[in-house]
Amino acid sequence: MGAPFGLKGFVKIKSLSGETAHFSKLKKVTLKQGKKEEIRDIAEICFQGTTVLMRFSGIDSPEAAATLKGAEIVAGREAAAPLKKGEYYVEDLKGLEVLSLDGDVLGRITNLVEGGNGNLAELQLLSGEKRLAPFIKEFFGKVDIKKGKIELLEPWILDQ
Repeated sequence: MGAPFGLKGFVKIKSLSGETAHFSKLKKVTLKQGKKEEIRDIAEICFQGTTVLMRFSGIDSPEAAATLKGAEIVAGREAAAPLKKGEYYVEDLKGLEVLSLDGDVLGRITNLVEGGNGNLAELQLLSGEKRLAPFIKEFFGKVDIKKGKIELLEPWILDQ
């Protein structure tokens, strides 16, 4: 969440997916700040161009809104932005077994992190070591969320 906006307690919302239409369906969200989580009712949502403004119940001043700066909005999957072909929720990728093209298990995806030019898959190898690999089609092939598997097309990327 960004800075307060206006005098009524609105805060600017940054959509990590770039999509904003799904925000209009939200009635209640979990706000996460560090280890603290709280469920908040949404009092009002406004759209100003590409900017989403949100006001929460009990927050009606810029000072109160400022206490929410940096918070992360966590909403249920039913309220998440719709996926396009070839897109995945990060939570669905975590834990996937990473396989070579020969079907050998190389490790698991433990996380996706933002890198300079895109997302990086954090992999924990069978040895316990961790490696980062660009999460792009040139390195990762078939993704099977249901079977919990993903193909690594270029295993050399793990040699460091």
